[in-house]
Amino acid sequence: MITVTKKDLVELGYGNSFAADIIKQSKELMIEKGHTYYHSRKLDRVPREAVEELLGIKFANENTPN
Repeated sequence: MITVTKKDLVELGYGNSFAADIIKQSKELMIEKGHTYYHSRKLDRVPREAVEELLGIKFANENTPN
């Protein structure tokens, strides 16, 4: 599973606050899908597919979010 962090999103051009919001909303999406693992406050990685679903985009490269 390929994951995305706040740092990855900042490198893509999103602001710090917006990147943090994307991670938070992606975690909430994963919780709604039944993945209770994402309740952890310290967890800062989410599956790339969750970010893509949330933003309505597809990352170009399969190996990295860039």
